[in-house]
Amino acid sequence: MLKKYLEAARKQKWAIGQFNFSNLETLRAIIQAAEKLKSPVIIGTSEGESRFLGLKQAVALIGSFKKRNRLSIFLNLDHGKNLKYIKEAIDTGYDSVNFDGSELSLEQNIKKTKIVVEYAKKFGVLVEGAVGVIGGDLTDLAQALRFVKETKVDSLALAVGSIHGIEKSGTGPRLNLKRLKEIKEKLGNTPLVLHGGSGIRKEDIKEGIKLGIVKININTRLRITYTDTLKKIIKNKPKEKTPYKYMSKVIEAVQKVVEEKIKLFGSVAKI
Repeated sequence: MLKKYLEAARKQKWAIGQFNFSNLETLRAIIQAAEKLKSPVIIGTSEGESRFLGLKQAVALIGSFKKRNRLSIFLNLDHGKNLKYIKEAIDTGYDSVNFDGSELSLEQNIKKTKIVVEYAKKFGVLVEGAVGVIGGDLTDLAQALRFVKETKVDSLALAVGSIHGIEKSGTGPRLNLKRLKEIKEKLGNTPLVLHGGSGIRKEDIKEGIKLGIVKININTRLRITYTDTLKKIIKNKPKEKTPYKYMSKVIEAVQKVVEEKIKLFGSVAKI
């Protein structure tokens, strides 16, 4: 099912958002935004986030919302680097995994990615590979082409100017749209992924989607919104001491961000 959405996004020029979570409030915000806007979403957990939550618990949470709400939501292991842990995520029921071998040599990246792809395909799990370090040098055209041909990954994360996190100015650097276009022309129909989407300018996001980006990862913006909103609530010393009552404001703030991103990515009413 996720593969069909990635293909539809590629053909129709929109992108599916991946929104990471590490607690129930953030997850509720993502789910409520997806339900309200009838948008498919990928829900991500990094190795650290999933260790905090528990792999089984993350799968069970997503499964419970999916069954109750009949939503097109998919669970992805984000920036997986430990092969044993990636296999455990696949065994547990993750829909897709991102093996991040971008800091390895190209040969080692290909070798380990192929191991993940071979294992994942037994379970119908999608694999996202990576060539180029986010925030480092741009993805090399020849390396990207060789990587995709040899590993047969389902999608490829690129380094085209984005960074993880958000700069003090509130936005990140500009995307290198020229390099993105060159990579798209080389790789043809391979779904392309943009990590570090929180601080990217709206105009760059829109142009990136036109040039082949079909999945965009958002995490830092959600974390900042969650933390800043909760800090304000605590600072004002709320009379209400029952967490679930004042946490509703935090959920609303995070949901608003998710809704803004879904609209920007063009995935409204794609279910």
